Amino acid sequence: MTTEAQELTLEVTEAAREAVLALRAEESEAESLALWLEVTGAAGGAYRYDLYFEALADRGPGDAVVSAGGLSLVIPEASVAALDGATLDVSELDGGLVLRNPNVPPGQAQGDLSSEAAQLVLRVLEEEINPSIAMHGGRADLVSVEDGVAYLRLSGGCQGCGLASVTLSQGIEVAIKDAVPEIVSVVDVTDHAGGANPYYEPAKK
Repeated sequence: MTTEAQELTLEVTEAAREAVLALRAEESEAESLALWLEVTGAAGGAYRYDLYFEALADRGPGDAVVSAGGLSLVIPEASVAALDGATLDVSELDGGLVLRNPNVPPGQAQGDLSSEAAQLVLRVLEEEINPSIAMHGGRADLVSVEDGVAYLRLSGGCQGCGLASVTLSQGIEVAIKDAVPEIVSVVDVTDHAGGANPYYEPAKK
């Protein structure tokens, strides 16, 4: 894998490469397109991203280009430092693309949850859940673990989203309970009414 312009270490797994190439094949003038990966902001202690196809020829002189077996990825100059060391992969949860990024926005520290169960839940969130929902601008943070109940706060694209309850029950809760048998239920403590998501609608009781 080679880089040009800015120095950048970004891995693309074989599964991710094949998935992206399959998606690109559906585009017109596919061979001229690169996958662009850009940091669009930060929420809940993590970066938010945008993935899109655009002509490789549109890259600027300061943008980083990563080549992976017939696929070019362009990382805009402003996003290079935030994505150095990241890995583009395919989620085991839903088969979608996920970005596993070791970097966090400046000043975004995570809470100290020291119990064994809490540490296991944190691991599931950081390795599986958050890389998946980050592609949609979302993040799930562990607030506490008490009596077998994991309390989560959703942020970014998940806060105020009418589908948040579906995401929690069908994705996050299943993954956590499968990986951490001590957890018997997962509770969303997010103030969804305070979310800025334009697609917010009150949850149906």
